[in-house]
Amino acid sequence: MSFSKILVANRGEIACRVMRTARTLGYRTVAVYSDADTAAPHAAMADEAVRIGPAPAAESYLNIEAILDAARRTGADAVHPGYGFLSENAAFAKACADAGLVFIGPPPEAIATMGDKAGAKRRMVAAGVPTVPGYLGDNPSDECLTIEAETLGFPLLVKAVAGGGGRGMRLARSTAELPEALAGARREAQAAFGDAALMLERLIANARHIEIQVFADAHGNAVHLGERDCTSQRRRQKVIEEAPSPIVTPDMRETMGRDAVAAALAVGYRGAGTVEFIVDAQLRHYFLEMNTRLQVEHPVTEMVTGLDLVEWQFRVAAGEALPLHQEQIRFEGHAIEARLYAEDPYAHFAPQTGTVLHFRPKDGLRQGVRIDAGISEGGTVTPYYDPMLAKMIAHGRDRDDAIRRLIAALEDAPLLGVANNGRFLRDLLDHARFRGAAMRTALLDEWSSNDEPILQAPQPTEADWQVAAAVFAGPIGWRPSSVALFDLTLSCGGETRTVRVGADGTAIPVLLHSAKDGRQRYTHDGITRHATLHRDGDTLHLARDAAVFVFREASPLPAAETRNDPAIARASVAGTVARLEVGAGDTVVAGQTLAVIEAMKMEMRVTAGAAGIIAAVRVLAGTQVEAGAILMELDIEDHPCLPMTKPS
Repeated sequence: MSFSKILVANRGEIACRVMRTARTLGYRTVAVYSDADTAAPHAAMADEAVRIGPAPAAESYLNIEAILDAARRTGADAVHPGYGFLSENAAFAKACADAGLVFIGPPPEAIATMGDKAGAKRRMVAAGVPTVPGYLGDNPSDECLTIEAETLGFPLLVKAVAGGGGRGMRLARSTAELPEALAGARREAQAAFGDAALMLERLIANARHIEIQVFADAHGNAVHLGERDCTSQRRRQKVIEEAPSPIVTPDMRETMGRDAVAAALAVGYRGAGTVEFIVDAQLRHYFLEMNTRLQVEHPVTEMVTGLDLVEWQFRVAAGEALPLHQEQIRFEGHAIEARLYAEDPYAHFAPQTGTVLHFRPKDGLRQGVRIDAGISEGGTVTPYYDPMLAKMIAHGRDRDDAIRRLIAALEDAPLLGVANNGRFLRDLLDHARFRGAAMRTALLDEWSSNDEPILQAPQPTEADWQVAAAVFAGPIGWRPSSVALFDLTLSCGGETRTVRVGADGTAIPVLLHSAKDGRQRYTHDGITRHATLHRDGDTLHLARDAAVFVFREASPLPAAETRNDPAIARASVAGTVARLEVGAGDTVVAGQTLAVIEAMKMEMRVTAGAAGIIAAVRVLAGTQVEAGAILMELDIEDHPCLPMTKPS
């Protein structure tokens, strides 16, 4: 089972992460890329790279034959699937084996067993692993699911049988919410997994999400590498993960670890896997699912164990026994990972696209900090793939030490050009609920509904405005030096200010000093500080304390169009028109859903800002649209509301 050249059937930071270990161990690597990723870092990092298709994942990263053809053409003899895409696809694992390739992952049979969430729960019951009460979808019709839901009681989760990663999952709090939850989960499950079958699970109130990293080899050995706490989530997508969990006791760790190993052995597992549990307020744990792949959050386990999990994957795939027995595994310190997403947490976590203008992760590399990224300056963030751009990980002697280091890393290495959740992550890490280990899986969604202060966009300070004005008034401006004073009109975050400045910035109570690699030193009110800046024409991106503010110099000319016209429904994000809810001639009321856009694993509802009649529909279902694209035109009544886009 030896191999020497590994094709990484993935993209972004996980492809780069796998290649780093492969290079260290002397393996050659092959990257695959879509048209959207021609200049992506993972394609440049590999020894060889092969184009496998257009931007949509279904035509590239999910195209099994294209990936196998890339392996044949380059002479690769092993495939690492990363996570996402085909990583938990049993047919892909089997196709690799049939093609004579070593699949660096579990056997196809184990993937198939654990990929069937209902079947996996049956196996866990047989193995004595506690599971959440629910209905396993023996009859997946809406009629039967409705009857079973009434029996189970609400609230409950509707879940894709073939699901994972939060896809194909909806919450139903009552019978009235069930039909929409079933329809939404079916549609998303079919699109993500090609299987619309559903199951039901009782919702565990006040829950925490804790998972156990397991490893097994082909020699009958299996171990666990401790737990990770993944409770901080929005819409069932993880945001912050840490190891160890702040609530898990040694006895609880031993019990959960034993159950996780039993789960792996019950399906003849091999390689890296994660057994996910939901933990209730009484600290009772219940099996949720097993992810038959490496997890996004594996770095925190690596940091507390000192092990390279990708290296372990290579060893197991090559037929070796596990390097350590259970009693030899040690844990040291505390590690926390924060996922940097291309999303706006202050607008219902709406996905974002654009060009990366500034991102220099080495700026955040303090002691104990690791940054795994799959983007680089000048790269484009598209709507085709997952919104995660990078992972910021910190290791400390204890939890407070890790939190402090991670906050500093987020502040030191901001991303400019694409709206992201960097400041939100920083504030969440410092929030009393997180510091006090009092998070729950539903808490961030509750905050989003209740407009909690942490989800209110930060505002630029007086110093930020003055720094921006000084930059615009500097020698790179268009004004002649003979102009002594003038009014400079800037806008930022919906606010517009007029500042009187001198042509050289001397009238502004801020003094700019040296600038290097985007870091600007300035003095304000007798204190010298730093900010990260990027000037792009009449736009200035300014990052401070992990927040990014975009200043624009107002044009003296009137705007050619307005994006706030309630007679025009626009896409607020780039993505695919998943479906149209109304047609030309239909009468709509304010707030009614007009269309649904899918972008970056999320569905966004475009709603009517005012009552009226649909005058024209400008797009078809399945169409790719850019942010701001006109979807529909309305004949409206006089109404002050504006069109909105919200996550469904």
